[in-house]
Amino acid sequence: MFSAADHAHMARALRLAARGLYTASPNPRVGCVIVRDDDVVGEGWHARTGEAHAEALALAAAGERARGATVYVSLEPCSHQGRTPPCSAALVAAGVARVVSAMADPNPRVRGEGGAQLRAAGIAYEEGLLAAQARELNIGFVSRMERGRPWLRLKLAASLDGRTALANGKSQWITGEAARRDGHRFRARACAILTGAGTVRADDPRLTVRGVEGTRQPLRVVVDSRLLTPPRARILEGGKVLVATASGDAAKADPLREAGAEVVLLPDAAGRVDLAALLRLLAERGVNELHAEAGQRLSGALLEQSLVDEFLFYFAPTLIGSGRDLFALPPLEDLAGRRDLEITELRRVGRDIRILARPAPAPASPTAAPG
Repeated sequence: MFSAADHAHMARALRLAARGLYTASPNPRVGCVIVRDDDVVGEGWHARTGEAHAEALALAAAGERARGATVYVSLEPCSHQGRTPPCSAALVAAGVARVVSAMADPNPRVRGEGGAQLRAAGIAYEEGLLAAQARELNIGFVSRMERGRPWLRLKLAASLDGRTALANGKSQWITGEAARRDGHRFRARACAILTGAGTVRADDPRLTVRGVEGTRQPLRVVVDSRLLTPPRARILEGGKVLVATASGDAAKADPLREAGAEVVLLPDAAGRVDLAALLRLLAERGVNELHAEAGQRLSGALLEQSLVDEFLFYFAPTLIGSGRDLFALPPLEDLAGRRDLEITELRRVGRDIRILARPAPAPASPTAAPG
């Protein structure tokens, strides 16, 4: 269906979309290329919420040359009035002849409407070119639209024997500087950073993004069932902090609010923070990607509740021996209960190894033989 030139132009649109990796959220990352008579006459990418969409910028660059042109866009053009006008209407008004999108809009309320409006106006509309790459670029937006929860990426740094800290809790620094810089890039692409009160009390982190160009700091979220976060903790500096708790103790909540935090009550039946409810709340607030950096208890709870979508491991070429594990999980009685992962990427970062992995899909149930 698609030519080599189609592939090349869509690949360019995806590279443009990636320029919004750290800034476009909660909107999707979108790039657009306009081609007429084999020449690129306009390009654009969406930088941030409230600013022009990729198609609008590309059309502005193309001007009258957009008439009769082919448009390559990494996501189905929007069809509704939001902070900016609908892109489908702009494409119709510009008189383009053909629109190729990488994937449909995952928002169930508008999915397919942009393409339908273009076809109704006599514009050839095609979909599905480099769809897998486009989906990966917006994996958090897709997760929020289709599942009602963010894409949760859990970052873990450990020695080769799986220790995240010494037995006395000291952990700075197991991995090297290059790995720590790399970790900040993953923080920067997320809408929010999640940690636990135990980590806040033990390490007093700021959990801000440093050393990465961008215009925003992610929301910082603390899971704190008993409201043990110190009001003077560095994570509370600068605002943009949400503390999720299972405690209704106003005497403990008020000092955190006075320090600038928002405190939300989300208890589960066991008196802990309802993590699934917290993820739903964050999705409602526009969080696409959620980056977690937590201790073994919260990491274990996220894993046990099947809330981790992706693991970001940094392994240092060192051995510690006795120390803290990656996860606090109940012991297995049989290897059949193990959690298998699929490694999607493995590379060296400085002297350390970075592994990206996802939970392996459950094996298909055996089909019964016909009787």
